[in-house]
Amino acid sequence: MGMILTDDQRQLADMARTFLAEEGTIKKQLRHWRDTGCKDGFGHGLWKQMAELGLTGLAIPEEDGGLGLGATEAALVMEEVGRNLTPSPFLTTGIVAVEALKGSEQGKRWFQGILSGDTVAAFAVDEGPHHRPRQIALEAKRSGNGFTLSGSKQFVVHGASADLLIVAARTGGSAGESEGLTLFAVERDAAGMEIENVALTDASKAARIRFDNVQVDADAVIGEVDGGFEPLRRAMRAGRTGAAAEMVGVASGAAAMTVDYLKQRKQFGKLIGEFQVLQHRAAHLFGEIEIARAATLKAAELLDRGDAASGIMTHVAKAKAGRVSALAVQEAVQMHGGIGMTDEHDIGLYMKREKVLDALFGDANYHARMVQVMGRS
Repeated sequence: MGMILTDDQRQLADMARTFLAEEGTIKKQLRHWRDTGCKDGFGHGLWKQMAELGLTGLAIPEEDGGLGLGATEAALVMEEVGRNLTPSPFLTTGIVAVEALKGSEQGKRWFQGILSGDTVAAFAVDEGPHHRPRQIALEAKRSGNGFTLSGSKQFVVHGASADLLIVAARTGGSAGESEGLTLFAVERDAAGMEIENVALTDASKAARIRFDNVQVDADAVIGEVDGGFEPLRRAMRAGRTGAAAEMVGVASGAAAMTVDYLKQRKQFGKLIGEFQVLQHRAAHLFGEIEIARAATLKAAELLDRGDAASGIMTHVAKAKAGRVSALAVQEAVQMHGGIGMTDEHDIGLYMKREKVLDALFGDANYHARMVQVMGRS
């Protein structure tokens, strides 16, 4: 671990590990919902079970009925989600949306549904082929007692399944500027929204959403008009740290499955795990995963402390976890040989999930560049 966990944090990690290893397995969840053609890509029953355990309200403030815990606890849960490839709205709803809604009237409205596992939220930020939050151009014009939203979003994870869409729009300024951004809470049945549900390579679902003069009232504003960049930045930092933790879990799960295979597969009358070159590669991967885990937990710790260094550290964590998880799944598929390329074996599913997670909230190259930029400033 990159830090010393408290007893409560260890108990939470153990509970999440046991629960997801039993109920969040690839067979019960990912393969089941993929093979049955589920439009959501995840099970609402599991989301309700997570609510019963208090996980959906992990980051919701105590005064709003939640546990009032932080990014560190969320990261511990996300690592187990990644280890088991468990499809769920925990990242987008329980972490990102909750962070965006904190301290707002909209939070008071939506938190109860999240706590009970009845509400799924989606975060609509990206508009182009790459993650560029400052390039938001979706327009929000004042109209009567509210605003009219016009434009489009893409790669909105769970966008077609969400009861609530948190939409970043431009009420002032121009694309490329942080000023003039506003967050809106838009309900799923808002008139004028056209939602295209898309299956990603890992069988999860994201949406392309077109806003054609979508009318929302003034109460839909999250925070202040033109002041949306700060809650957007908070939510993105929480989301990047959560995604990094999930990628650490993906890497750990793939590595564990591969080590088990090395202990079973024989070639030339010997277990392939006895070949020194494979031992070296496995040892190198173990060290890299531990570094990625330490970076991710450090980013979470800094977020929980409100430290000014949390910004650059979330970029470090997402970049490192992205590169390490890519290495882990590549090594895993190669060491499994031909069987690693078949759908019948689970190892290839880890590679598919890694590709989607890397793109979510910015890929490793984006975050490495951000580290360079912030390091010079």
